[in-house]
Amino acid sequence: MQNSSSSAAAKAKAGSSQPSETTFKRKRGVFQKDLQHMMYGFGDDPNPLPETVALVEDIVVEYVTDLAHKAQDIASKRGKLLTEDFLFLIRKDLPKFHRCTELLSMNEELKQARKAFEIDEDKLLQNEG
Repeated sequence: MQNSSSSAAAKAKAGSSQPSETTFKRKRGVFQKDLQHMMYGFGDDPNPLPETVALVEDIVVEYVTDLAHKAQDIASKRGKLLTEDFLFLIRKDLPKFHRCTELLSMNEELKQARKAFEIDEDKLLQNEG
């Protein structure tokens, strides 16, 4: 009960900058398989109840949507949404913050490796031709 009232209060607090629930109809079950695997990885049954998966999906989508709206509010002063806006929002949740920074650095390493691979591949093609 408390969740629905806090959710309604959050929507009212959001004001006109946030789209209403009727503006965007989201497809349910899009993340169902992924969530089932993640839930199993965290110790749930290999085939959890569909109601449980639907509830977890609703919670995850609501959290991510709320985080994206907050990040957009922060970015509106600058006019551009950046990764740092999300990092700013999760800065006090250290496990989340460290995991995000780890994933971002791994992403940069992968970009550098791909770039180096493309350069090497280009050199090989030029030497053959």
